Amino acid sequence: MLASLGIILFGLLAVLFTFLVKLEDAGPIFYFQERWGRAGRKFKAYKFRTMVAGADRKWGLKPAKENDERVTRVGRFLRATAMDELPQLINIWKGDMSFVGPRALAAGELSPSFPGFYERHKIQPGLTGPAQVYAPRDASLEEKFRYDLDYIQNRTFGGDLGLLFLSVWITLRGKWESREKKI
Repeated sequence: MLASLGIILFGLLAVLFTFLVKLEDAGPIFYFQERWGRAGRKFKAYKFRTMVAGADRKWGLKPAKENDERVTRVGRFLRATAMDELPQLINIWKGDMSFVGPRALAAGELSPSFPGFYERHKIQPGLTGPAQVYAPRDASLEEKFRYDLDYIQNRTFGGDLGLLFLSVWITLRGKWESREKKI
């Protein structure tokens, strides 16, 4: 129900971002990526495209860094405010994701043999989560897993509300791409 409300409320922003992404380089508006979901099930995640068209083919699948040459001008704004994630409200609505949980990692980013993989995927991945909020962007996958596993073992409704509040705060300040280790 909240995802439906979010889709309606952010619909006008989505129209604006659709126009801006298309205007910048005439490439595809959306970026689709196969991601790991609950119980190691794969699903297709939706995002606004923030990199030049064909970036994965040209440079390979790797996380973006601050001032990454692959990221477009519109993409820099979308990433800094996390507005590139708005289409994932559809993933939440479909039941592939929740609002809070471990980040949905790209299927090509790790395999089920990675230590802690199945424990981390006991719950739905989230639009936001502890590793996204607290870990630095360049933290290792192992460090991000520690945040996520701790969250899974100790999660509470109040903790989820806190993560949502901090995520909105980071978005309003446009600091997703340049946040420090601690908020």
